Amino acid sequence: MNFRAHVQVDAPGIPIAPMVDVVFLLLIFFLVTWNFARAEMELDVKVPTAREGKETRRSVGEVILNVKSDGTIVMNRRPMTPESLKQALTRIAELYPDQAVVLRGDQTVNYSFIVEVLDICRAANIWNVAFATSKPE
Repeated sequence: MNFRAHVQVDAPGIPIAPMVDVVFLLLIFFLVTWNFARAEMELDVKVPTAREGKETRRSVGEVILNVKSDGTIVMNRRPMTPESLKQALTRIAELYPDQAVVLRGDQTVNYSFIVEVLDICRAANIWNVAFATSKPE
């Protein structure tokens, strides 16, 4: 006689429901962070306001140049010298001749720094330059 209880052994498996939850949370996290990263905004740059300015739709891959109040040029969250900026913009203009550049100059920056960046854009064969402004409160 066999007095041992028959224990059914479940096949080992991976619980799917918690894994789906984790995947959805990761998806939401990356979508939210991607959306914030798309609109590159330097917190140190306060752009001037314009009453008649229109909010344009951001194009994919547009280059944003930030000019801080001390004249520092920032592209893709990296400070750049005028020479390195010209090299980078020249490479971009060779690949994409109609490349859009958005120039975000601090409202207290000396205008000569803005003109210097415009000269660099022109030397790099970038002609599509827009100035960023904010809406008045």
